[in-house]
Amino acid sequence: MTKLKALVLVPVFAMLVALVSAVPAFAQDGKLKIKVSPKQAYVFVDGNAIREGSHTMTLSAGKHTIGVYNYGYTSQTQEVDVVQGKTTNLSVTLQKAGGDVSGPFGFIEIKGDPRAAVLLNGKTPDYFVGHVDEMNFNWLFWHQRLLVRAGTYQVTVTRNGKMIWSGPVDVKAGEEVTLHLNDGKSDTHKWDEGNKMGAQPRFKAGIASATIAIAPVSGSFSAGQTQINCGDSSQLTWSSTDAVDVNISEIGKVDASGSKTVSPTKTTTYNFSASGPGGIVTSSQTINVNIQPTATLTLNPTEVRYHKVGDKVKEDGTATLSWTSSNASQVSIDPIGSVQTSGSQTLTAQPKQQSIGPIDENQTYTMTATNVCGGSATQTATLHITGSIDPMPVVTLQSVFYSTAYPVKEHPDVGLVKSEEQSLDTVAATFKKYLDYDDTARLVVVGHADVRGSSPYNEALSQRRADRVRDYLVSQGISADKIETRAEGKERQLDRSEVTQLQQQDPAAPEKWMMHRDRDTWLAYNRRVDIILQPTGQESTKYYPNGAPEARILFQVPKPSLSKVREAESGMMAPEEPMHKTHRHAAAQKPAKPQSK
Repeated sequence: MTKLKALVLVPVFAMLVALVSAVPAFAQDGKLKIKVSPKQAYVFVDGNAIREGSHTMTLSAGKHTIGVYNYGYTSQTQEVDVVQGKTTNLSVTLQKAGGDVSGPFGFIEIKGDPRAAVLLNGKTPDYFVGHVDEMNFNWLFWHQRLLVRAGTYQVTVTRNGKMIWSGPVDVKAGEEVTLHLNDGKSDTHKWDEGNKMGAQPRFKAGIASATIAIAPVSGSFSAGQTQINCGDSSQLTWSSTDAVDVNISEIGKVDASGSKTVSPTKTTTYNFSASGPGGIVTSSQTINVNIQPTATLTLNPTEVRYHKVGDKVKEDGTATLSWTSSNASQVSIDPIGSVQTSGSQTLTAQPKQQSIGPIDENQTYTMTATNVCGGSATQTATLHITGSIDPMPVVTLQSVFYSTAYPVKEHPDVGLVKSEEQSLDTVAATFKKYLDYDDTARLVVVGHADVRGSSPYNEALSQRRADRVRDYLVSQGISADKIETRAEGKERQLDRSEVTQLQQQDPAAPEKWMMHRDRDTWLAYNRRVDIILQPTGQESTKYYPNGAPEARILFQVPKPSLSKVREAESGMMAPEEPMHKTHRHAAAQKPAKPQSK
C-alpha cells in the first residue's frame, strides 16, 4: 500500500468507528412531546431549565421529572417514563394563583439569551419568574418587563443545566435596571412610571408584550411563652405569603403557615426565614429557659430518742421528713433513694451503733433535685438521735427466811427481820429495772413452813409469810398487780441432801454453832419464802443468811419472843453469845413444842 493510500484510509476508518459507536446511543433515546398552557409556561427536566412553550424534546429512555412553571400560576411536577425509540405525549395546564401586586415598582430588564430561565432569590425551579424574552424590551406600547418592589435581588439566569449569569441586582422604585448577560454589566435609568402604576396582575402577556409583577414575601413569627421552666413548653406560630421556602432553626423546613409546640432544654433562639422570588423575610424569638430547680427539706422534730434494753427496743422515736421541689423532674434523698418531687416520709430512730452504751448520733439526709436541662439543687437535714442501749437487766432473787411460827396470826406484820428486808430491797430495785425490759413480768411469792405442826396451821402460816413479803415489796414501789402469792405449807420440803448442798454452795459459810445440828438447820431452811420471776421461771437462791445479825433468831427451833423478833426487825439487836453447851444439848434433846412453825 502506498503512503498516499494509507493517509486517505486512516481518517475514513476513524469516521466509520465513530458512526458505529454513536448508533447505540441514539437508539437508547426517546422523545417527549409536551403541550403547556399558558403557552408561555416554562419546562424544566430533572431540575434543569430547558425552554418555554409547547415543543418536542429528545430525552434518554427512563424516568424523568418534568416541571412546568409560570409565575402567577400553580406549578406542576410529575414523573414521566420515556420509552426508547418512542414519543411520549404530555399535556399540562396550569391554574392561576395569587392576586394583583401593588407598587411602587422598579423594573428589571435583561438582555441576552432569550430562552434562558430567570430565577430570583433561589436556584431551584420554585424560584422561577419567567424567561429572558419576557423581560427584555420596553418601548412605547410594547413592554416586556419584570416588575419588583424596591430591594436587592439575587438573580440567576440558567438554561440546560448551565449557569449563564448569577449575582445581586439592587432595584429602587421608579428606576429601571438593565442587565447585560454578555458582559455581566448593568445600567440604571430613571423610570417614573414605576411610582405611578396601580396594582398589576402577576402575569400578563399580549402581542410582543409581557408583564411579570413579583409579589413581595410577607411573614410573621411569634412565641406564646418566652419565659418557661425546664420541662415546660411554648408554642411557636408563624404565617407567610408568597414564600417558596419557610424554615425555622432547630426545627427545619415547615409549611408556609402553622404552629409547633417546643420544649427547649436551654435558652434557645428560633430563627424564622421565609424566602421567595419577592424577597426574604426573617424574624426571631428567644425562649428563655429557667434550668435551676428549687428544693426544700425539713425534719420535725429534729431530735428523737432511742432506748434498747437487751434484745428489746423500748423507745424508737419518729420524725417526719418533708420535702418540696419545683422545676425538677427527678428527686432523690440519700439514703432513701428516688422519691416523688414532693412528699413526706416518717423516719424511725435507727442508730448505727449496736453496742451497749449511750447513743449520740447525727443522721444526715441529702436531697438532690435535678431536671433534664442539667439543673441541680441540693438540701440537707440532720436528725439527732439520743438515748442508750442497755444490757438485759438481771433480777437478783434471794429467798427470805423466818423465825419459828412467825408471822403470828395476832401480829401478821411481824417477823420480817432487818437483813431480810435489805435482801427484799435488792429484789425490788432490780425487778423495777427489769420492768423496763419486759413490762409483762411478774413475781410469784411462795411461802413455806417446816414439818412441825398440822397442815392447816402451816398452810395459813406460809400464806402469812408470803403476804408479808408481798406487802414489803409493794412498799418499795412494786405494783401489787405484779405480785402473786402462793402458800405451800409443809407440802414441798427441801430434803436434807439439798440443804447440805446449799450450805456447801453458800458464799457465806455457816456459823460454828450451826454445825452438827442437822435437823435444826433443815427446819430453818424450810421456814422461808421463795420468789419466782415469770415468765422466765427464774427462782430465788435459797442461801441461808449466815453471818446476819439476826441469824440466831431465825435459826431458833423454839418460838422466839416477840420482843426479840421486834428487835431483829428494827436492826437494833445486839450480837448474842454462843449457846451454852447445856442449852445446846437441851435444845437438841428436848426441843420445845411450839404452837407454830
